[in-house]
Amino acid sequence: MTPDNRIDGRDWSLLALLSVLWGGSFFFNGVLLRELPPLTVVLLRVALAAIILLPFLWVYRIAFPKSLSGWKPFLAIGLLNNVLPFSLVVMGQTYIPSGLASILNATTPLFTVVVMAAAGDERLHARRVAGVVAGLIGVIILRGQDLGLTTGQGVGILLCLAGAFSYGLAALFARRRLSDSPPLATATFQLLASSLMMTVIVAVFERPWRLPMPGATTWLALIGLAALSTALAYIVFFQILRRSGSTNVMLVTLLIPVTAILLGHLVLGESISLREMIGALVIGSALLLIDGRLLKFMPGLAAWKASR
Repeated sequence: MTPDNRIDGRDWSLLALLSVLWGGSFFFNGVLLRELPPLTVVLLRVALAAIILLPFLWVYRIAFPKSLSGWKPFLAIGLLNNVLPFSLVVMGQTYIPSGLASILNATTPLFTVVVMAAAGDERLHARRVAGVVAGLIGVIILRGQDLGLTTGQGVGILLCLAGAFSYGLAALFARRRLSDSPPLATATFQLLASSLMMTVIVAVFERPWRLPMPGATTWLALIGLAALSTALAYIVFFQILRRSGSTNVMLVTLLIPVTAILLGHLVLGESISLREMIGALVIGSALLLIDGRLLKFMPGLAAWKASR
């Protein structure tokens, strides 16, 4: 882990990559929910991602846990990091637009800061809290008119917030119990455990075998969701977690709206408005404030930090 939980250049690159991978999940979910029920989407996501990663365990000669006690940490992280947040967010997206869901997902660092402080794993630094709040303000500015909020969407908002809180709990658990586990092993084993749990849940509540076969667009979105936004994303996620800490890795949720707008501009030729540029600058400043390097160049802020 880097000194003082700061993020170095490699971590920032990994965070940017992770923001692209996870940002795509909101788009893929939006496509999939046109033909599939929400819990079935989650099951297919984790199961296909686990299948994709399994051959790599053999390549890198990573052994499976040999007992139930060995599987318990992966069952727990699978529940907190996959089953609960994936299900809550995708169900929330049946009530609210993807853009609003991504904004609510950006509350994850704030929940993580609070969870870590309550558990005694990290101090509740005023600098870090201020940075997270500033980042949330930047996200709201960034999305602006695209919130898509109408009446009757309170349930969707609460579901997405509950998913963000679950991610905070998952970060705490992973830091305490899985910090020494290789990222590939952690990602694969948690997805296998999640697949088992979701199979039972889906069989009871949705019975997807009764549904008609989805179209080609749905299958392509499912492959993107499983391979990119889940399998690859979790390898990157646990790599950052081991290097720079649980609160820092959750900063990716602040970056997701920024990368979505940049990709729209670079790939689709969409214009970037002044409001979006201001929002991106606010988010960038917030990330620097959380990281602490900004204080080195601003004596007044450095003195404020020292007083905290």
